[in-house]
Amino acid sequence: MFDAFAKVVSQADARGEYLSSAQLDALSSMVSESNKRMDIVNRLTSNASAIVTNAARALFAEQPQLIAPGGNAYTSRRNAACLRDMEIILRYITYAMFSGDASVLDDRCLNGLRETYVALGTPGSSVAVGVQKMKDAAIAIANDRNGITQGDCSNLVAELGGYFDRAAAAVG
Repeated sequence: MFDAFAKVVSQADARGEYLSSAQLDALSSMVSESNKRMDIVNRLTSNASAIVTNAARALFAEQPQLIAPGGNAYTSRRNAACLRDMEIILRYITYAMFSGDASVLDDRCLNGLRETYVALGTPGSSVAVGVQKMKDAAIAIANDRNGITQGDCSNLVAELGGYFDRAAAAVG
């Protein structure tokens, strides 16, 4: 996994080119947004348990068949596995958000996840709904202006939403 700087340099080097002004501007923008990026990651990390728990509760309220006898989250062991998976997805989304790069999310979390769920008989569409519920909570937390670095965070919030959408599409 490369950070954003190493990735840009590696790509330019592979082409035998200098860094373009557009690439330098993008990296400069990333540096100027770094405090806001870290504020978002810190908030998500601090609220991870609530994000996952509340998303799971909402999912099970909408799809009670999942926790009914015979459902994929029936029994405490299966329910705990569901919460664990949601927590892992959220954790890797925070890694992607921190680095500004989805490759860690793709490589270490999402690649092969759909196939695993199919093999286990887990409904991917339900997992995708759970991821969307985590997205809603995470974006609400990221948009809360209290106690964070001031400035426009709309690009970062859109980036965060994109990581959740990527995860939902990978499992759904």
